[in-house]
Amino acid sequence: MSDLQQIVEQYIAVWNETDGEARRAVIETLWAEDGSYTDPLVDVAGRDGLDATVAAVQGQFPGFVFTLGPVDAHHHVARFTWGLGPAGAEPLVEGFDVLALDGAGRIASVAGFLDRVPGA
Repeated sequence: MSDLQQIVEQYIAVWNETDGEARRAVIETLWAEDGSYTDPLVDVAGRDGLDATVAAVQGQFPGFVFTLGPVDAHHHVARFTWGLGPAGAEPLVEGFDVLALDGAGRIASVAGFLDRVPGA
C-alpha cells in the first residue's frame, strides 16, 4: 500500500505542478508511455495527452490546487478522492479516481469521476 500511496501522492503533485518542464519530468518517470486518462470531459492516452490535459485544467482554474483525500489500495490498483479549489479553502470541484499500475510499476490508467462541479 505504501508504494501506491506514494504514487498517488506524486500523481496529485503532477496536477499541481505549474512548471511545464518539472511536470513533464515527473510524468516521464511516473506514467507508462501509453498510459491512459479518462474522465467525463476527456479521454487521452500517452504522456503528451496527460501533460496537455493537466496544462488545460491549470489554465481553466488558475491558482487552484488539488488536495488528496483517503487512498484505498490493493495489488496494483488504488482509489482515492480529491478536491480542487483555492489553496486553504473548501474545494469547488470534487472527484474520485481509480488508478492502475502496469507490471513495471508505472501508471497504466486512471479513470476519473466528477462528484461535484460548480453549476452542474
